[in-house]
Amino acid sequence: MDRLDNTIRPYAWGSTTAIPRLLGAEPSGEPQAEMWMGAHPGAPSRTARGTLVEVVEAAPERELGEKAVAKFGPRLPFLLKILAAGAPLSLQVHPNLEQAKEGYADEERRGIPVDAPNRNYKDANHKPELICALTEFDGLCGFRDPLEAAELLAGLGVDSLKPYVDLLHAHPEEAALREVLTAILTADPEEMRHTVTAAATACTRLGGDYAPYADIAHHYPGDPGVIAAMLLNYVRLQPGEALFLGAGIPHAYLNGLGVEIMANSDNVLRCGLTPKHVDVPELLRIVNFEASDPGVLRPEASPDGEEVYETPIDEFRLSRYVLPAGTGVHDLTLDTPQILLCTAGAVTAGEFELTPGQSVFVPAGDKAEVSGVGTAFRATVIV
Repeated sequence: MDRLDNTIRPYAWGSTTAIPRLLGAEPSGEPQAEMWMGAHPGAPSRTARGTLVEVVEAAPERELGEKAVAKFGPRLPFLLKILAAGAPLSLQVHPNLEQAKEGYADEERRGIPVDAPNRNYKDANHKPELICALTEFDGLCGFRDPLEAAELLAGLGVDSLKPYVDLLHAHPEEAALREVLTAILTADPEEMRHTVTAAATACTRLGGDYAPYADIAHHYPGDPGVIAAMLLNYVRLQPGEALFLGAGIPHAYLNGLGVEIMANSDNVLRCGLTPKHVDVPELLRIVNFEASDPGVLRPEASPDGEEVYETPIDEFRLSRYVLPAGTGVHDLTLDTPQILLCTAGAVTAGEFELTPGQSVFVPAGDKAEVSGVGTAFRATVIV
């Protein structure tokens, strides 16, 4: 078992206070957006044996287990994060595995540098993800029913939105959503800026259900993603609730602190709320235009106290243990790799005492026992 020393990423949308508060540290005044736990080459966790990338590469079957290596290859298949949104993230979507492989191969053939600003696919992997709220957590996830979206837009009383309202009443529904998103993202930029400004003013005046979009517009004035965001389901998670974001589902995190886990990939296609590249044709190829309920997940408890967030993904499995006083020791030993993260109280993991924000890596097959009074999240894989 290795204690992890993890990198905090200072993305501009990050909260200046949430991660320091979790860690019991003084805020620096700079945004602290994500703490990465894993073997992603961009910011691998550090151990006494070297970076987690180096540890895994030195002996993949020893660290990950034979079954995990046979199924996923000689790499840790997931990346665990603490995510602290102080402002909305970009509106985005992730490809499925086949789309990622095709897109990556195509951009490689065309010789687009992997660090080019117009590059969509940094790797050939998909990026399903799960976010579990530690505080109240606001987000957007999946398309609303088109008629609901039409009603929301119509309620703003902005004349230039009427064509989108009319399109949303068309059938079939998936074609209507595709046409509207396409129209929003390909509209004349100056005309769209005027539309967004008028919509933002109306959202501020109306409040209520419109308040989240007023806040989005405050952070991204004139961005067409403000209108696109109104096509999506708004969700407020309570602590312990989660969202699973599969391939093709447009989404954005707006505000709050959570534990996030994802397949180890950087593939993101953006729809708006960003100064970065938006590849509209490729985006439209990837997006799933089916209206859907966001599907808030609540953990399913097992007799041994493990609470599991069930998803259809094998690259990661997230669960938690809420440890009240007097519960004794839990044996978490598995034949797959694990990362254990404390988010509340004080948890003993093997020889290590963990306080909120601290974590350990457990190689496959190594003895893993936890005890204490607090909350521990467990990340592993399914083989």
